[in-house]
Amino acid sequence: MNLELNGTNVIHESERQGKASSLFWPWCGANVSLLALSYGSFFLGFGISFWQATAAAILGTVLSFLLVGVSSLAGKKSNAPTMVLSRATFGVKGSMIPGFLSYLVFVGWEIVLISLATLATGTVFMRLGNLDHNTAMVIGFAIAVGLTVSAGVLGFAVIMRIQRVLTIVTIAMTGVYISLTFGEVDWTVISALPSGSAQGFIGAMIFGATGIGLGWVNAAADYSRYLPRSTSSKSVIGWTVFGASIVPITLVIYGAALSASTKDLSEAIAGDPIGALTTILPSWYLIIFALVAILGLVGGAILNLYSSGLTLISIGLPVKRHVAASIDAVLMLMGAIYFVWIADDFFFPFQGFLITLGVPIATWSAIFVTDVLMRKSYHETDLYKTNGRYGSWNVGSISVMVIGTFVGWGFVTNSFASWLSWQGYFLSLIGGKEGAWAYANLGVFFALVIGFVGYFLFARSSIAKQENA
Repeated sequence: MNLELNGTNVIHESERQGKASSLFWPWCGANVSLLALSYGSFFLGFGISFWQATAAAILGTVLSFLLVGVSSLAGKKSNAPTMVLSRATFGVKGSMIPGFLSYLVFVGWEIVLISLATLATGTVFMRLGNLDHNTAMVIGFAIAVGLTVSAGVLGFAVIMRIQRVLTIVTIAMTGVYISLTFGEVDWTVISALPSGSAQGFIGAMIFGATGIGLGWVNAAADYSRYLPRSTSSKSVIGWTVFGASIVPITLVIYGAALSASTKDLSEAIAGDPIGALTTILPSWYLIIFALVAILGLVGGAILNLYSSGLTLISIGLPVKRHVAASIDAVLMLMGAIYFVWIADDFFFPFQGFLITLGVPIATWSAIFVTDVLMRKSYHETDLYKTNGRYGSWNVGSISVMVIGTFVGWGFVTNSFASWLSWQGYFLSLIGGKEGAWAYANLGVFFALVIGFVGYFLFARSSIAKQENA
């Protein structure tokens, strides 16, 4: 349980070890959360059938984690954290822009996951009736925070050990949950669900991509940077995509089947996405369920806290990695307390968070992935020098990101908070804010396309010059 001393530095050759298959554990552990079961209900909320939700879950999850897998190659190539490698794309100082947005995403997800673990624990003990609701939530809060902060602060080696255990235990206990609730699935009701529109299907697929995989692109290299550079690129991508996708796809599909079968469950999920799942469980399994919920959510929170600390250092905070992670932990605590004990609803703020930050992160992800595919190697010393080959500010990359974000926000609608009503200013071109395409979140798709195409067109020659310098 030693404290990791590496921060945003390049990992020394002597510390690069392991196989691509080792990436299975952190990515699977981070995505084995029972929240994916609730996503099944969210997918059906787009007005689509169970089979459409199944296809949307597979496509959205695999395609988004394919971006994560490609981004992982950057860590293998240079053995530096993701947001340090982003300096080759945006400039050493210019990378602070996507770095700050990534930091918001990491901290936001930390808050969401810890909040859900706390809410689920409270719901479990309220059903049991032998412990005060608030007391139960405080216990759940303490367990989730304790595990997350200890692993996130101690660092890589501890995370890799913990994620293996969390993955095995959580998958086993989730399997028990499925066996106990399978009788609630009514295939007659499920089959009777009418097919939805193409707009609804696309909206669900984009929601899955932003809510499941896209937010991990900015952390991808943080875990592959310890691999030897001789590691197979195909294996790095394959193990990342497989490890991250297999469990959430399974759980989203099963969650959609449960939600389609039980209307009351579908409605309850909006207020308490994890706790609502206890309503169809026998009482004897509730304590175990609370443990499953906490462990599954903690797996994702740990990776977010670790990467948020690295990101905070990469954008200029002059502290050690474990100090940065501790600062993030304080923000996580404050945010979780607000969501659990002050906010009226979970789903609306969650949706608003995903859509608003999902657009610029989608643009950055496309730019970064394109750069990884085009760039053969990184000059490691210049990643830390403003007068090196990558420069201080890359105006071209920043411009592509601004354009992608501007266009993207114009094609999403966000009714989840009054202060976000300005989004969707281009939707009048395709039917307006109440039209058929209003909730398809096409802005995320446009942001990705602009990031890929825009960066490819302007960066081809500059990358060639950098690599020949």
